[in-house]
Amino acid sequence: MNARHTIIICMGSSCFARGNRRLLPMIEEFLVERGLKDLVEITGSRCEGRCADGPNLVIDGTRYPHVDEGMLLDLLENHFVRETGV
Repeated sequence: MNARHTIIICMGSSCFARGNRRLLPMIEEFLVERGLKDLVEITGSRCEGRCADGPNLVIDGTRYPHVDEGMLLDLLENHFVRETGV
């Protein structure tokens, strides 16, 4: 894969328990629906060291704290469609 973008999902126990386990399938579905699957690499990290701010995502080097299901799609839409134009 020749990814132009990265999403790092914290899978530490705190972020995982707070909801990141539910966010992964939503992210994957968003990328497939928008035709971005081959442009974005998704990886997991053991811990981002910001447990109190979890669930945490890092998209193209920008950390997003307290990400929940209600804000995820807007966050992805803003980052990938509006900001980067992909």
